[in-house]
Amino acid sequence: MSQSDDRTRGGGAVSTGSPALDDILQGGYAFNRVHLLEGEPGSGKTTLGLQFLLDGVAKGERALYITLSESRDELLQVCDTHGWDVSAIEIFELVPPELSLDPDREQSIVYTSDLELGETVQMVMAEIDRVAPDRVVFDSLSEIRLLAQGPLRFRRQVMAMKHYFAQRNCTVLFLDDLTQTTDDLSLHSLAHGVVRLDQVAKPYGAERRRLRVYKMRARAFRGGFHDFVIRTGGLQIFPRLVAAAHPDEGFVDHQALSGVPELDALVGGGIDYGTSTLVIGPSGAGKTTLTMQYVYAGLERGEQVLFVSFDETSRVFLRRAAGLNLDVGQYEKSEQFTFRQVDPAELSPGELTGIIRDHVEQGATMVVLDSLTGYQHAMPEEQYMLLQMHEIITYLNQQGVLTFLILTQAGMVGAMQSPVDLTYLSDSVIMLRFFEADGEIRRAISVVKRRTGGHETTIRELRIDSGGIRIGPKLAGFRGVLTGTPTYLGEDHLLRSRIAETD
Repeated sequence: MSQSDDRTRGGGAVSTGSPALDDILQGGYAFNRVHLLEGEPGSGKTTLGLQFLLDGVAKGERALYITLSESRDELLQVCDTHGWDVSAIEIFELVPPELSLDPDREQSIVYTSDLELGETVQMVMAEIDRVAPDRVVFDSLSEIRLLAQGPLRFRRQVMAMKHYFAQRNCTVLFLDDLTQTTDDLSLHSLAHGVVRLDQVAKPYGAERRRLRVYKMRARAFRGGFHDFVIRTGGLQIFPRLVAAAHPDEGFVDHQALSGVPELDALVGGGIDYGTSTLVIGPSGAGKTTLTMQYVYAGLERGEQVLFVSFDETSRVFLRRAAGLNLDVGQYEKSEQFTFRQVDPAELSPGELTGIIRDHVEQGATMVVLDSLTGYQHAMPEEQYMLLQMHEIITYLNQQGVLTFLILTQAGMVGAMQSPVDLTYLSDSVIMLRFFEADGEIRRAISVVKRRTGGHETTIRELRIDSGGIRIGPKLAGFRGVLTGTPTYLGEDHLLRSRIAETD
């Protein structure tokens, strides 16, 4: 039984067939209204339109797809690639009969160029009367525009179809492929809602697909660009993360211990949940290893952890962890630990936030992003990356999640430069450095910031070996360790004994 009988005229919402787009539109399309779905060819309009109709069929509604630009076979091929059964959708095509080899279909096929505009519209209306659909997709308005041969006549015909659909309680999607050179704002004024799909080609890597809602009358929709990808099963949309839209879980009076007493003492007793920690230093200084110590300790406490890596493969990561006596691989089978290796050239900002949100909603209490340097190269607009990181960090903090951000600085010794400044977004900052002493390359660790409590202000030596992480005493006899070129001010025997203490 049709659900349209249960709605009042002009009220309620009709699902788009995509839960993410429903969320963006605060419920979906408006019932018994005409909506415009526009985008360049190949942007995903047909796929999204079919998702809309399939959702209606699943709810017992009648669905009609009117096509003036694609044949039935082309539509069925699209559906086959997604594994969709569209046998319950009525498909009415207006294409040349010589393009079809099926004699049984010739009687339902009309060649639009042999008809006047009015005749074409009348045939569409006759099909609407025959099917009496609840949902309609009209593909596309570009053909009507060509037949109209003028903006005034085109607008009059679109208005006529709009009023006709409104009298029959139809929720309609008009598709437009933007073949004209300038935006036709007259269509925007006629439609109750306007959604545009964009493709943005980057100099390197996959194209980026984005969706934007231009208007939706009487609805507080979520504005801005929302990334999406086309995969088997339809459009996978990633709503833009707005931290303010998610409830604050409140302060979590709980600290994460690393399992290394000296390290816990250095950070002031532990790192608070609901905060973000930036681990910064040159490549090879031990940033990932230090973070893995907290991850492994959390897994042993029974927590769920998401580790997103932009630089390492799963095989290399797990092998390195096992070599440090931090075997996190044993927790992957139970899905307590999730390692996601992503290619920054292929990943959109929205997909990254989608991955994080999904795991947090499934119970993850610790999230690691390693490293943001690789991600920043794929998103060169620094100001936009900072805005996105602000929303991600705020969201994770509000959900009581412990977040680790790993950032690689340029250089090995001497002056260091960060590709992007995230220190002001982070609640804690742990800095690692290389320094040379007695003919050896050594590592130093210090905590330079902690908003939620006190911490040691000392600089200590960091050792990483097969036994894991070891923290030595403070480097009291040195000056300029954080510069990478320290000066030793003590006696020679003090230096040797201090190094010996950490061996």
